[in-house]
Order: sequence, then C-alpha cells, then structure tokens
Amino acid sequence: MRQLYPDLWETRTDNPFPGLTTHAYLWTGGPDGNVLFYSTLTDADFDAIEELGGISHQYLSHRDEAGPTLGRIAARFGARLHAPALEAGDISEHGRIAVPLAARHVDDNGVEVIPTPGHTPGSTSYLVTGADGLRYLFTGDTIYRGEDGAWNVGLLPFSDAPTLDASLVLLATLEPDVVISSAFAGEHAALRLDTPWAELVEQARN
Repeated sequence: MRQLYPDLWETRTDNPFPGLTTHAYLWTGGPDGNVLFYSTLTDADFDAIEELGGISHQYLSHRDEAGPTLGRIAARFGARLHAPALEAGDISEHGRIAVPLAARHVDDNGVEVIPTPGHTPGSTSYLVTGADGLRYLFTGDTIYRGEDGAWNVGLLPFSDAPTLDASLVLLATLEPDVVISSAFAGEHAALRLDTPWAELVEQARN
C-alpha cells in the first residue's frame, strides 16, 4: 500500500480490463475506526490493512465495485458495508449491506454521502475532511481522469445521460482539495487539485 497523505492510503493496483486501473483507499481518520472506500484489495493489502488497524466501515460508490472481495473484507475485519440502496439487489449477491444509502447527508463517520446517479442508478460520491483540513472527494466512476490528463464523464451505454449531467452539476458545487475516482486510465486516480474543481467538471461535461 502507498501512503498518499497522513490519513489516506492507496491499495495496490488492479487491472480488471485492458487500459483500466483501480485502487481502493483506506482513510484512517474516521471517528469509529478505519474507513475503506471502493473494494480493490490484493492479498498483500489485507495484511497491510491489518497492521493499520483493520476496516470498520466500507463504502461502495456503485454496483460495479461489488464482488467476492466484499465477503473477504467482512470476514477478516467485520467491516460494516455502506452501499447505494438502489443497487442493493446486485451488491447483496456478494456482501450484506449494513447501511443502505439513499439521500444526501453527513453520517456518524463524518462522511458526506452524495447521491450522484447517472453512471448507474445508485452511483454515490463521498466527501470527507481529512488531515490538515484537506477535503477528499471520492467520485466512483461518475467522473475520472483519463490517460491524457483530461477529466471524463462515466457515460456508458447503460448510463442515463441527463441524470449523469445533473449529478456533475451538483459535484461542481463542491470544493474538494483531492479528487479520487474508482476506475481510471493513466497513472493516478487521486489528484491534488491546482485548478478550480468547477472548471474541471465543466471541461468534462463539454
């Protein structure tokens, strides 16, 4: 695992499809133990996370992150799974959802849950305030940085384009310092911003 910030760690790289890379991210600043965003873990990551204090809560951004790893995480760490209620049918095939998510709110872990449907019906983004006041925004596959460095919209044949665009308009109102997608192309999914986020979202929309 790679430490990005004092309270944020990135798991090893996984390549589920050619040209597509994913990580998961462990936030150690939660008031009720460590929080994992997304689900990509290798065997070596499990041991490293154990040394960092395990996982108390896991948040999925959408159904595509569900798989056998959910069961392994729950069995090893007893993590409570937070996931979109609209996609419970698909996700529950792999893990029990302890906290179904449906509306925007800030939960007891200090995680702001922000429904951003469109890529999939239940796509959800998360915003937390981490070390040194840095605001980490986890966007799932709703918006991601491509290999050329440009930001892209997660519009696929099954996506709902008007709904996705409305979610991007909402995301543009946020003021993150670091944006972290789930799947991505190129070298990095976690980017410390040096351009206003609203401008980057607008570029992706166009």
